Parts: sequence; structure tokens; C-alpha cells
Amino acid sequence: MKRILIVLTLASMVLGLGAFACQSSELTSAKLYISQKNWDKAQEMLEKEVAKNPQADEGYFLLGHVLRQGGKTDAMLEAFDKSLAISKKFEEKIKNEKLAHWADSFNKGVGFYNKAAKATTKDSIQMHYNTAIEKFEDAIKCAPDSANSYQNLAFTFLNAGRQDEAIAPFKKLIELEGSSKSYVSLSELYLTKGNKLMDAYKAGGAAKDSVEAMKLYDENLALLEEAQAKYPEDSDLLVLLSNTYIAADKIAEAKETFAKGVKAEPDNKFYRYNYGVLLLGANDYEGAATQFEEALKIDPEYTNSMYNLAVTYVKWGSEMREALNADDDSKEYQEKYNLALPHLVKYLEEKPEEPAIWELLGKVYGNLGDNAKMEEAFKKADAYRGN
Repeated sequence: MKRILIVLTLASMVLGLGAFACQSSELTSAKLYISQKNWDKAQEMLEKEVAKNPQADEGYFLLGHVLRQGGKTDAMLEAFDKSLAISKKFEEKIKNEKLAHWADSFNKGVGFYNKAAKATTKDSIQMHYNTAIEKFEDAIKCAPDSANSYQNLAFTFLNAGRQDEAIAPFKKLIELEGSSKSYVSLSELYLTKGNKLMDAYKAGGAAKDSVEAMKLYDENLALLEEAQAKYPEDSDLLVLLSNTYIAADKIAEAKETFAKGVKAEPDNKFYRYNYGVLLLGANDYEGAATQFEEALKIDPEYTNSMYNLAVTYVKWGSEMREALNADDDSKEYQEKYNLALPHLVKYLEEKPEEPAIWELLGKVYGNLGDNAKMEEAFKKADAYRGN
């Protein structure tokens, strides 16, 4: 996932050093070293100054300035906090220093992100992403309310393969600016993580995997319901909400959600299709067929709806056949197979190399008593399987 990150520009801050009169020799020396950009010696003098004079508000302010030059974000902020705890004399200058360091860290983060995007080896890609993450985290420390910083940090985590760590910055991003895209990104993380845990549980994993998955689904539902209240017409949010209901096996709630989507946008083929899939899963064949047919009216070439409409009729016909008594020779079920037939044929015209579909077509022909076409379809299935 490649994202274009924002680069910030900020005029460089000019530090007014003031006169050297009426101050300690350590402070005087430190200011001289600062003017010479001799940061190591300046830090040494300032550490002596604040050790000798714990109330040295200017000493702590200048120490923070010097530490900023070396990118020592945490130590810089600690020095600034100590200066402000003593007095507010340097408050405006500290604010400007933090702003400058935020912009510098942010832009360095973008730079390393772009290096990762251009790198060719796995190790160098990961190294650049990790450094970009550190820089964006430094930017956030200096400007905790910067939505851009959280956005870039979240997307860098995603690209670095650290999906779980992207959750916290996306949460903060929603808190700060609450865009629909932020809700979608966080929801996708919750749903993907929940599905992985549930798949692990179904494959024989621990019961705690299922419990944790359900917690994630519930958290995602709460998130998406909040998002829908703000963005009721956002189709991505509706799909995620519906898919989460299904994953959590809350079919009744999902039906209501899908129905609302179809009512709001009756010409949205995706809403129709997703609602149809849900109804098919609930064995509501008539309702599913209606939705798939409506989706095909909107887009006659929508192959997903072609296939699922055919499957709906096949399952419907099979259920009718299995319900017959032993002495009942009714062929009414064949009507459903006949309705499935043209959709399977058209699907295979679009995607002829799918053996499972040829096999399904063969079964349909078999139920209709057309043995010649049944054998032909089965041979096609074997051919595409490579048998």
C-alpha cells in the first residue's frame, strides 16, 4: 500500500541570544558556543549551568534548543518543560522551537518513507520505514494535535507490516478530524484482525481466539455505527458494517443494515449483491434471487451476481428435490435448475477456465436429464483441472 505523504514547510526559527551581561560564565560560554554551532560544548556548559542553578529558566530553554539540534526529542521536551515550570518567560520561544522541530521531524519522516518506497531490498525497506515511524512519533510529541502526523504514522505502520500498531494512530486521527476515510481504515484493521483470529479458532485454535475475535467485531460495530451516524451515505462504511455483522454471526442485524442500504440506493449493484449474498447464506432463496436479479438489471455483465444467482437457483432446486417423498415424481424442482442454466452459461462465456463452474453446470444438466451436455461439461471441468 503506497500512500503519498504530505511534506510541511516552515520558516527556520531564529534564536535571539540576547546580551551576555549579568549572567553566569557557563551561560555566557554556552551562548558563545551556540553562535558557533558547537552543540556539544554548548550542551556541556548548559548542563553545568542548570546543575548549579536549578531555577535557571533560560538555561533549561537554551539546553532544549541545543538538544533539538541533535534530534534528542525527549530530552529537549524535558528541558523545555523544566523551563516553563520555573517561569513563562520563554513560553513563546519554546512554542516556536517545538513547531520547528515538529516540521523538521515530519519532513524527515516523509523522506524516509519515500526512501522505503524506492528501496529494493527487504532489509532496507524495513529500515527506512522504521526510521520514518520514529520521526513521525517525534513529530507527534511536539505537536500532539497534528492530524497529519497521525495519518502518516498510521499509513507507515501499515506499509511496514505492523498493522496492529496502526490502530492507535487511526483512533487518534478519528478523535482529531473524524473523516470517513479514517473510520474506513480503522474498521478494515479491526475486521481483518478479527477474521484472522476466527479463522485460527476454526482451524483448531484456542477458544480465546474466538473470544478476542468477537470483541473486535463488537468494537468494530460500535465504531461503524458511530461513523454511519456521521456519514449515512458512505457506501464503504455500509459494506464494512454489513460484513462485520456477518462475521459476528449477527444475521438479523445485518439484514436490517443491508435493507437500509438498498432502500437508500436502489441502483447500487454492490448493495444489491451484498444483500443477496447475505440472504443466500440465510437460505432465503427468493429474497436472494430478487437482489441478484436487480443487480444484473443494473449491470448485466456483473459476473459475481451471475454466479450467485445461479447458485441460488441450484440450492433452491436441490432443497425442493430433497423434500420430495419417495413416491412423488414431481419435476417442479427442475424449474429452478432451468433458471440457473443461462446464468452459468453466460458466466462461463466470460470466465471459461473455471473447472468448479463447469462441474456445477454439469450437475445442473444432470438434474435436467440432459446426459450428453452433462458429460461434456464434466470433461471441460477435467480439462481445466489438468486431469
